[in-house]
Amino acid sequence: MSADSAVAGDPVAEPDTRLAVVLRGITKRYPGVIANQNVNISVRRGHVHAIVGENGAGKSTLMKTLYGMHKPDEGDIEIDGAPVHFSSPSDAIKAGIGMVHQHFMLADNLTVLENIVLGAEPTHGGGVLDRRAARRKITEISDAYGLGIKPDVLVERLGVGDRQRVEICKVLYRGAKILILDEPTAVLVPQEVDELFGNLRDLKAEGLTVLFISHKLDEVLAVADEITVIRRGTTVATVDPKQTTARKLAELMVGSELPVPELRESTVTDVVQLDVSGLTVADIDGRKLLDDVRFRIRKGEIVGIGGVEGNGQAELVEAILGLRAAVAGQLRLGEQDITHWSTRKRREAGIAYIPEDRHRQGLLLEAPLWENRILGHQTEKPNARGPLIDIGAAKRDTQRIVDAYDVRTPGIDVTAASLSGGNQQKLIVGREMSGNPVVLIASHPTRGVDVGAQAAIWDHLRAARAGGLAVLLISADLDELIGMSDTLRVILRGKLVAEMDPKTVTPAELGAAMTGATASVEDGGAA
Repeated sequence: MSADSAVAGDPVAEPDTRLAVVLRGITKRYPGVIANQNVNISVRRGHVHAIVGENGAGKSTLMKTLYGMHKPDEGDIEIDGAPVHFSSPSDAIKAGIGMVHQHFMLADNLTVLENIVLGAEPTHGGGVLDRRAARRKITEISDAYGLGIKPDVLVERLGVGDRQRVEICKVLYRGAKILILDEPTAVLVPQEVDELFGNLRDLKAEGLTVLFISHKLDEVLAVADEITVIRRGTTVATVDPKQTTARKLAELMVGSELPVPELRESTVTDVVQLDVSGLTVADIDGRKLLDDVRFRIRKGEIVGIGGVEGNGQAELVEAILGLRAAVAGQLRLGEQDITHWSTRKRREAGIAYIPEDRHRQGLLLEAPLWENRILGHQTEKPNARGPLIDIGAAKRDTQRIVDAYDVRTPGIDVTAASLSGGNQQKLIVGREMSGNPVVLIASHPTRGVDVGAQAAIWDHLRAARAGGLAVLLISADLDELIGMSDTLRVILRGKLVAEMDPKTVTPAELGAAMTGATASVEDGGAA
C-alpha cells in the first residue's frame, strides 16, 4: 500500500459537523527537533480512530497539542466543525476533550471517587464535597459504559486494568465526548486488553469519539474504524483496517516488514547456569505466593515463563534477585549457592535484570542518561574506580551503549524522561547486557515499544543467547514467548504447572494452560 492511496494528506475543504476532530497542517518544533510537520487528520464522530507509528514518531506530541498542553507552531484545529484555539488542557476539557495518558495520573492514597472528582468536586453546604451526588454520577457513567467502577476502593489496591477504567471514568465525569487514549494497552495483559476493547465499543455505541494512540498493529486492526500512520512526525497514510494488514502497516510505519520473534539454530549447552530448586515464597500471613518452583536454565538457553499477571511472576523475579526472601528452596548460580546472598552480590556475580516497568524500576527519569547507565552497576567497572564513581569512564561507556544499541538521543546528558519509550528500553537493555552477565532476567522486555525497537531487542537477546547467556524470559506477549523460548513453562497460582514445546504449541493452547483451562499439566519438576 502506498501513501498515494491515503486520505491523510487531503485537507478538509469545508467545515463538516460529521467530523469530531480535524487537524490541518499541524507543525510543532522544539530546539533542534521537528516533532510534527504538516500533520493532517480527520476523525469522524462516533468512530475509533487509531494513530500508529514508532516510538518517537510524534504521536504523543500531536495529542498533547490537541489536548491544549502546548500550542502548535503552525496549523489549525477544528472540533465539531468549529475552529478552536486551546491555551491549556482546561480549554480542551471545556470543548469536550479528555485524555488518558500512558502513565496514569492517580493518587494511590485516595479512593476511586476522590480521584475521579478531584478538581471538579460537586459541593453543598459551604463547599463540602457532596459524596452522594458524586457517587450517583460515577455509578451512572460506570453502568452506561460497562466500566465496573467501585467508588470507595483505594486506588492503591487496584490493578492496572482497573486504574485505566478509573482514568476513563474521570474524563467522562468531566463531560468528554472525544477521548484520547495514549498507548492504552502498553501495560495491560491480554484479558485486560479484551475488556478495554469492550469498553471502547460501549463508548462508541453511545456516540463518543476515541483517538487510540498505539504501535500495536494487531490491536488497532481489531478495534479501529480508521487508522492513520505517522512516520517521523508527519502523516503518511490513513487506511481502512478491513483493507490492510499488520505487515502493510509496518511498512508504512518503519519502511520494513513486521519483525517476527523466532530463534534459529539451537545454542543450548549442557552447562546449568541457574538452578532454582523447591523455591517457596510466602506473604506476611503465610500464604504461599510461590510453591515449590523448580527449573533450570542452561548456557545459551532462553526459558520462557507464561502466565496471567499476578500468578507469581513478580515474586519469582524478586526471589531470584534477592529482593524477596524465600521460606524454602535453593538458588544456585553456576556452582555457587546464592540462596542467602544479597541483591548487590548477586548482581555483581552476573545476574542482569530488565524490569517490567522501566519508569518505576529501571530508570531515574529526571537524571541524565549517563547516570542511568550506572544505575544498579555503580560498584562495577567501568563505572567505578575503587570506592568512587568514574564519571568520565561512565560517560564514555554510555556513549558506547547509545551507539551500539541505537538509542536515539541528542546526547548522553539529556534526561531519561526526554527519550521515547523504545529508546528508554534500548538504554536499559544495553546497560544490562554490559559487563558480561551470565544470567539475564528479562521481564516484559518489549512491553510498550514499537516494532523497530522490538526487533532490535529480539536481535540483542538472540545474540546474547548465542554467546552463552542464560535468559529467563517473562512476557504477556504469547507470540514473543513462543518464538523466543527454547523451553516454555506455565505459572499458575504460584506453581509451574505445565511445560510446553515452543516448536509445536499454539497461542491458544498456551493461553488455555495459563488460565487453567487445560488438563495437560505436569508437576513442575526440574527441566
